[in-house]
Amino acid sequence: MKLLITGGSGLVGSAFESGTKISSKDVNLMNFGDILRLIYKTETTHIIHAAAKVGGLLGNMNHKGEFFYENIIMNTNILEAARVMKVEKVLSFLSTCVFPDNVKCPLTEDQIHNGEPHDSNYPYAYAKRMLDVQSRAYREQYGCNFICAIPTNIYGPNDNFNLENGHVIPSLIHKCYLAKKNKTDFVIWGNGDSLREFIYSKDIANISMWLLENYEESQPIILSASEEISIYEIAQLIAKYMEFDGYIICDRSKPNGQYRKPSSNKKLLKYMPDYKFTSLEDGIKETVNWFNENYPNVRK
Repeated sequence: MKLLITGGSGLVGSAFESGTKISSKDVNLMNFGDILRLIYKTETTHIIHAAAKVGGLLGNMNHKGEFFYENIIMNTNILEAARVMKVEKVLSFLSTCVFPDNVKCPLTEDQIHNGEPHDSNYPYAYAKRMLDVQSRAYREQYGCNFICAIPTNIYGPNDNFNLENGHVIPSLIHKCYLAKKNKTDFVIWGNGDSLREFIYSKDIANISMWLLENYEESQPIILSASEEISIYEIAQLIAKYMEFDGYIICDRSKPNGQYRKPSSNKKLLKYMPDYKFTSLEDGIKETVNWFNENYPNVRK
């Protein structure tokens, strides 16, 4: 196996211990010819497609056109180049935002296309849905072994800790750091009641390598520890390991996003019944420590 990992310097890509990792500094994934040349030069046989134009709630709401265009183009380019170059297998990452806003919980793999995504991030969600559509279409017409995984909210070292466009855990870590430094309140968006599931980036890497070698279904597979926690509880954990002893304030003038979207990891556990997920306490502790050790050089 000669593995190529897109988004190699990002949250997910950096968690892999092997493979050729490429980032936007190495190749322009918006350019089809550049991808063809990269696959040829590296003699790639397998691809893990982790690169994406991503952001948190505010980023998705304020950059809808960018999020749709850049993701749909890079995703289409990667899969078409893999087809042309006869890459043996491709694993692409979707997101739980692909699920309809009005969905039966827990989320299951067969519900992806059952309705409109949430209006806060529908352009990104549709671009990610098309990864599933294109992968299945290429499997059916060309016999390509393209598979997709749907991780719940990923967190860990090398994330984007941007205060406005970052995902919930990294942006809260940065907010808590600044609150401690400046001796101010630690302010979180909404009422703090929204529930989310999180999975550590190292778990994603470990499971992905297993999927690349063993998973053959055309239907995507959800990667989840299936454990919900409120945004406020996440903030408390971050404050604990940041050693912040001030007030945690909920700014109720800000949006909450979807209240909850629990997922089912029944299919994953069917394949990997003995897998031990990193606990949220351990993962947040490691991520906070990494942030403190690498500040001010983290992406922010």
